[in-house]
Amino acid sequence: MPYAFLADAVLVLHFAVVVFVVAGLPAIVAGRALGWRWVDGWPFRLAHAGAIAVIVAQAWLGQHCPLTVLESWLASRAGGPARYEASFVAHWIGRLIYFDAPPWVFTLAYSLFGLAVAAAWWRYPPRGVDGRRHPG
Repeated sequence: MPYAFLADAVLVLHFAVVVFVVAGLPAIVAGRALGWRWVDGWPFRLAHAGAIAVIVAQAWLGQHCPLTVLESWLASRAGGPARYEASFVAHWIGRLIYFDAPPWVFTLAYSLFGLAVAAAWWRYPPRGVDGRRHPG
């Protein structure tokens, strides 16, 4: 089985999730100011809020991200190190999304970011396709 390729694919997916969560918040704020209707849609807003909620819950529960666990397992099955030194993709994307810090730093950062997403939800509530707030 092509474990190294699969590990890289999971890493790229993980990076995409990070970009979605991090860039989603400024997109909501800027999108409201610029009239981008897609940032107010329920599918985008629920996916964004749900993603950060899962991240915050995992941090508070002391759990590792399932994508990190899967990626490490695949990398180890490929015979390479589980710390992303096996390929170009793994090296550079890994350097962008993985940092060495105590767990409480990440829990605090994720929690504060989650609060910012909640504040954006309150300040810029999702709207329906017609531009009006969706009831309930």
